[in-house]
Amino acid sequence: MTASHAPGTPRPSVAASLFLALRPAQWTKNLIVFAALIFGQRLLDGEAVVRALVAFLAFCALSGVVYVVNDVVDREADRQHPLKRLRPIAAGALPVPVALGGAAVLVVVALVASLWLGVAFAAHAVAYVALQLAYSLGLKRQVILDVLSIALGFVIRASAGGAAIDVPISQWLLVCTILLALFLALAKRRHEITLLGEEAARHRAILGEYTPYLVDQMIAVVAASTLMGYAVYTVSSDTAERFGTPWLGLTLPFPLYGIFRYLYLVHRRSQGGSPTELLLADRPLLLCVALWGATVVALIYHPWTLPR
Repeated sequence: MTASHAPGTPRPSVAASLFLALRPAQWTKNLIVFAALIFGQRLLDGEAVVRALVAFLAFCALSGVVYVVNDVVDREADRQHPLKRLRPIAAGALPVPVALGGAAVLVVVALVASLWLGVAFAAHAVAYVALQLAYSLGLKRQVILDVLSIALGFVIRASAGGAAIDVPISQWLLVCTILLALFLALAKRRHEITLLGEEAARHRAILGEYTPYLVDQMIAVVAASTLMGYAVYTVSSDTAERFGTPWLGLTLPFPLYGIFRYLYLVHRRSQGGSPTELLLADRPLLLCVALWGATVVALIYHPWTLPR
């Protein structure tokens, strides 16, 4: 839950509220930074691993800052939401000046760390912050552009991971990233619409521009495109030559099951409001992701596939 505190329990301190406002549970979204490390075949390179870890921490800080700013902007609307009203800023546990002051300090620290990783990574960090601020201040009120902005944030993270370790990012990786992120963003929109019902547009005007049917059509297109893009990438001759193995196509059942499982949870369990919480709470989905990651690493880093 994204709650600052549950009714009837002691209110957390201001410091604890600030930490909760950074939404540490959402930092798992920044794991996409490590994609370049794995698919760039640098996982066994100690220096690259350290740089990727710093990149991950920098984006955790930056995304936390963005969440704080977004919650400050949306605090009045969040108070009308059954779950978001429990967030520290909306609940009044974290004063706005303290929230913005903490965010300012954190963004300076993150940008300094970004410069240590190089100008290219720092440019990605600045672009990410600019995109997220644009989203908070206006893009989230523009139909279709709202979910595209969310998806582009993941693309920037993935590309930044490559910049941090000086590895070129495959276009296929970026394509699969934006499609999967779109899928998750649309599923979240669907959850908001069905959860709030007729009150959806009152909570956020942009939700009035969507209907469950429209979102379902978009999800169907994006889900199919994601699976097709991943399938083509894994079985292509270029991929087989790059990784020294023709067997990456064997990992296709994992995204198939994962997407179908996610759709089941969205439609039959009315979940999907928080992709991160859903992933961590649903054991079959979490196991699927873990097995996919382990299989990919085993295939790419098996002795017969490693560069000699």
